[in-house]
Amino acid sequence: MDLPNPFVTFVCMLQRVEANGIVFYRSPLLHRVGVIHAFSTRLGGVSQAPFDSMNLGNPSGCAQQDPEQSIEQNYQLLQSAVGFTAKYRKWVHQVHGAGVLRVNADFTSGQKSDAMVSCDPSVILSVRTADCVPILIATDSGAVAAVHAGWRGVIANILSETLTQLSDLSHSSHFTAAIGPCIGSDAFEVGDDVLREFEARFGSLAPLTRAENGKGHVNLAEACRLQLFEKGLQPDQIDIANICTANSPKEFFSHRRDFGISGRMASLIQAK
Repeated sequence: MDLPNPFVTFVCMLQRVEANGIVFYRSPLLHRVGVIHAFSTRLGGVSQAPFDSMNLGNPSGCAQQDPEQSIEQNYQLLQSAVGFTAKYRKWVHQVHGAGVLRVNADFTSGQKSDAMVSCDPSVILSVRTADCVPILIATDSGAVAAVHAGWRGVIANILSETLTQLSDLSHSSHFTAAIGPCIGSDAFEVGDDVLREFEARFGSLAPLTRAENGKGHVNLAEACRLQLFEKGLQPDQIDIANICTANSPKEFFSHRRDFGISGRMASLIQAK
């Protein structure tokens, strides 16, 4: 199958929205089909430095933590600004794998996974990022998915598995997807071992560059887009942020830029 060129550079396809002092990004494609969703920024919340201000998760293994009550208040502010109507927000303990869980109102949050699918309009699916790639997906029947994809998840085919599970759940194979803000290739330097993983997974289409020192750079967002292409999506079914979290300190947290002492953004979506 001929795949679209993964090396095409895009301007940001997402729309920046400010409501009630909260700043978030929205996919025109998902918005057009009536799916409530958002990619958060760090702007508009109540958290104090270094988690200022719309922090939606604490860094693991870090002695410095944001009070949980501040994080919960931030979620409530964001959900109200976006206009979510669902009663329950569900989340998973992200482990950089390819696990996908089906979620409804009875789902117990905190289970280990990196993606969720749902057709229950009473729940909001939420994944957290601070450089990894957030992807939000909807079917034409209104079922949705939220995905957290680090480089290990990409190599493990998390998007392929998510689309398979979403199709099985919704009995639909027509998808609309949005790839949110994440670390850009210029800021994501990796070693030869990671480069080899991407070359083995994507072959000549692997979105990477190599340097003379043996290291190189990987474009994670483009790798995710390529996996969506492999499952049959076309370019006009995918919005992509093309915003680097590491190079945008005023709007986004970044684990790599801030040496681990960083808050978290969240990407949220509700089934129709």
